[in-house]
Amino acid sequence: MKYKNTIFYQGKKEVKFNFSAEEITSDGAIVLIKKIEKKNKIIKSFSSVLQDKRNKSYTEHSLEKLISRRVFLLIQGYSDCNDVNYLSNDPALKVSLDGDLASQSTLSRLENSISIKDIVRLSEHLIQSYIDTIDVSRKQITIDVDGTDDPTYGDQQLTMFNGYYKQYMYHQLLFHDGDTGQLILPLLRPGNCHSNKWFVSILKRIVERIKQRRPDLTIVVRGDCGFSCPEFYKLAELENLKFCIGITTNDRLKKHTSLLDARIREEYLSKKEKIQMFVEAFSYQADSWDKPQTCYAKVESTGRGMNIRYICSNMKTTSAKDLYKEFYVMRGDASENRIKEFKNMCFADRLSCHRFTANFFRLFLSALTYEFYFKIKCLIKQSSYDEAKKWQIDNIRLYLMKVGATVDSKVKSIIIKFSKSYICRNLFAEIVQLCY
Repeated sequence: MKYKNTIFYQGKKEVKFNFSAEEITSDGAIVLIKKIEKKNKIIKSFSSVLQDKRNKSYTEHSLEKLISRRVFLLIQGYSDCNDVNYLSNDPALKVSLDGDLASQSTLSRLENSISIKDIVRLSEHLIQSYIDTIDVSRKQITIDVDGTDDPTYGDQQLTMFNGYYKQYMYHQLLFHDGDTGQLILPLLRPGNCHSNKWFVSILKRIVERIKQRRPDLTIVVRGDCGFSCPEFYKLAELENLKFCIGITTNDRLKKHTSLLDARIREEYLSKKEKIQMFVEAFSYQADSWDKPQTCYAKVESTGRGMNIRYICSNMKTTSAKDLYKEFYVMRGDASENRIKEFKNMCFADRLSCHRFTANFFRLFLSALTYEFYFKIKCLIKQSSYDEAKKWQIDNIRLYLMKVGATVDSKVKSIIIKFSKSYICRNLFAEIVQLCY
């Protein structure tokens, strides 16, 4: 095919193109993921939970290799199965994935072969994998629980209309380690589920598994008002859990803040000034609760209106302000920001299969993607590259992982040749050394 290879002129210079360079990959740093997998065996242990029911006579790729291909591509920003159609000749992917990529149809068959029993076993595996990583020096862990909406636009099973979010959706439930940001377990629920659907039963299972391994640990549960329910308070008393949970405003709670509310409205809101005050511990019992709980309140003038929040906690604290500002609102970064990374940067919102279990499995693949980036973040924290310690997943992918390279394959070695202008080359080299 003949074509004009002049793109434009730069002054008197003609800017041309051709296709004579060596094979170049835009995903050179994916070999780092292979190194992390060799050390931690994240995918190997995950795939071992599944039973391969395929006829071996017609099987070319193992389940471990198929899951590796899907997760490695998610890590590099390729969110769909059919992305393999454009990456089949990528030299760095071939090195990292030990050969050719599986086809889109093969990967889709894997996702659609998952049963509800597989989902249960994989859930148990993810919980146990988290427990195995808890540092022996830790005396307390915080479990952050939160839900998030996943809008749906197709014919997915159990996609339903949610009146609160006013859309057709799935309703994901996520458990995070509030101290480290590590994902404990993601769950996919029908779109019309209440926020606390399955919350108590799954939390009970997580707590029991943790106590089997670490009975000495203090477990603190933190969540917003959607997770305040009588079953949770029963569980907290039964398992001796600490907690700090938001509670929904009602007229009986407002009686405890009415005087402070009136004062702030008169002195600050009327002048459009900002002020934040707190109501110290008071006893409150909802009609559905077995016993009263200790509650606190924040009463705030934002300059535009009033903002009153109530929280319920059995934790020891010096003041309502300390409990709210030094612990409760920390869930914003520990949980809510991590959910944004999980959804938007690990593609946990790309659940477009028809079958519910296939979408549940996709959610788990995104969880594996998140886990690899969590490992990279931990390695970055050990490095001397201070600027990178603030990076989110998108930054890590853009600056560290998405880098051009050539692959020089010889008889006794394979050399990944990065550009001299690779801005994160020192960080990459440090992380590789830290992986040993």
